[in-house]
Amino acid sequence: MSKSSTVTVREKPVEHVASATVGGLTIHGETIIVETDQRIELVDLTNRVMEFARRFDIREGLISLWSMHTTCALFINEFQTALLSDMKRFLEEMVARDAEWMHNDPDHSDCDRANADSHLRALLLGHNLTLQVSGGEVVLGQWQRILMAELDGPRARSLRIQIFGVNNS
Repeated sequence: MSKSSTVTVREKPVEHVASATVGGLTIHGETIIVETDQRIELVDLTNRVMEFARRFDIREGLISLWSMHTTCALFINEFQTALLSDMKRFLEEMVARDAEWMHNDPDHSDCDRANADSHLRALLLGHNLTLQVSGGEVVLGQWQRILMAELDGPRARSLRIQIFGVNNS
């Protein structure tokens, strides 16, 4: 077994912006960058995603949001200061940073970031969301917010967002 991670290589790199429209159907995807300031940070992306949906005048459809990183997760939850503190504490208690992880051990891995805890925390949260668009708006419950979890920051994170749906026209 190799100490190095297996790299995923596309034949053609992902375009920063890509669009297609056929009849009343629109598909548009783009890469957005989110800058973080802390090792573990929770960022509210709701307004950014809602503004993205409104730009394309989609009546009914879907938005896909995808993290391009293994230590950056996406999920839906409430965005409230005390709860955010609880979430960070929960992640830190569920996966201890200083445990003896093989990924952090030079005898088993070539990773120099000692970030096994970040990878394992991402397993708990997931890397993508699919959201409904109805009546031109993202469908969310009263307290639901679209959150990104930075688990190995601070860093610039790339997220891929794509909308797919039927135009209002």
